[in-house]
Amino acid sequence: MQSLIWNDLSAVQRAQALQRPVRARGDAVREGVARIIEQVRADGDGALRLLTRRHDGVALDALEVSAAEFDAAEAELDATLKVAIAEAAARIEQFHAATAPQPVRVQTAPGVSCERMLRPIARVGLYVPAGSAPLPSTVLMLAVPARLAGCPEVLMCTPPRADGRCDAAVLHAARRCGVQRVFKFGGAQAIAALALGTASVPRCDKLFGPGNTWVTEAKQQVAALPGGPAIDMPAGPSEVLVIADAEADARVVAADLLAQAEHGPDSQVLLVSPSAALIAAVQAEVAHQCALLPRAAIAQQALAASRAIRVQDLAQAVVVNNDYAPEHLILQVRAPRALLDSVRSAGSVFLGAWSPESVGDYCSGTNHVLPTDGHARAWSGVSVASFQKQITVQELDQQGLRGIGPCAITLARSEGLHAHARAVSLRLELMMAAES
Repeated sequence: MQSLIWNDLSAVQRAQALQRPVRARGDAVREGVARIIEQVRADGDGALRLLTRRHDGVALDALEVSAAEFDAAEAELDATLKVAIAEAAARIEQFHAATAPQPVRVQTAPGVSCERMLRPIARVGLYVPAGSAPLPSTVLMLAVPARLAGCPEVLMCTPPRADGRCDAAVLHAARRCGVQRVFKFGGAQAIAALALGTASVPRCDKLFGPGNTWVTEAKQQVAALPGGPAIDMPAGPSEVLVIADAEADARVVAADLLAQAEHGPDSQVLLVSPSAALIAAVQAEVAHQCALLPRAAIAQQALAASRAIRVQDLAQAVVVNNDYAPEHLILQVRAPRALLDSVRSAGSVFLGAWSPESVGDYCSGTNHVLPTDGHARAWSGVSVASFQKQITVQELDQQGLRGIGPCAITLARSEGLHAHARAVSLRLELMMAAES
């Protein structure tokens, strides 16, 4: 990790220090994704088979997971893992049910009733990565809120293993959450299939799920197509920012940084601290612990584009965080809640020494599908609301229209929209005529 002193940097250097590594490959990724989308548009299932053979080295007989494959996954999976998946799903359901939007009805004036009603999105597509590490936890994070929202059709795409089957834990989690249709391909081609539809894959109304740079770019491109699907958010390579004070345990801070660095070579981790001694200790611990990891080579690539930044104090550390807007923010400080009110941008926050980001990835109950690449400035993580449409309703009786109609007429005329004003004034005239 490169070490920097924040107050020694110019504005340009500060911006460079907070730049994500994926931007350097932007043009090549954009063009490659556009080609894949056009291939899937032109050749449908044939393109999916071709691209899966080319990128995953797997020749697929069937694009969709069969009932027999689901059953085989159930038989293959370790019972302890099944219990852990069930425990995590229960906590995720508890949190998401408690935070789900509720219908609302309000009388805003006598005789004027305004409502918000909730309707599930009809068909949603879930993307579950499985490149260097299959992610059954992502199935839970997406499928549980989709079920709570009441989505009638839930499809899922996930890359196959070398033997042409999907990861057993991913399939078990899908079946447990009620996902009946799973397709065995991934990458940008999966996003294109879910967005455009093919002979085998129904076209979806909204797409969900994290992925690598190609998947994220594909989601953004299909969302920009005329009539294209909505997407949950730009959720790309994983990232974490850790704010640590001099009292933090360097071993724990290093472990948190490496937990994100091992996700993939395009992940990024940042350490921000006012303590030079703590930064030096963490750097040493990162080197020591990384060498012991099975995924050390991946973590080392991520660390090459990561930073350790010394700031003047914790207040400045929070300013750096808000500029970076990380997917995950860990506050490894003596009084973490004292900083929380100042946090303006983060996908999810972890407070104190005993709150590892890993529990949020798996089983605390919050969602791990979060905005990355600075999009936490304006986007939120996946929730039940992500799978619903909120439709407003209003109902007025005669008293209500008499009360608020003149307000509408005045505003409409001020905007030069006289037909708008007439739609109200005509009704008021009809009321007066009926009463005379």
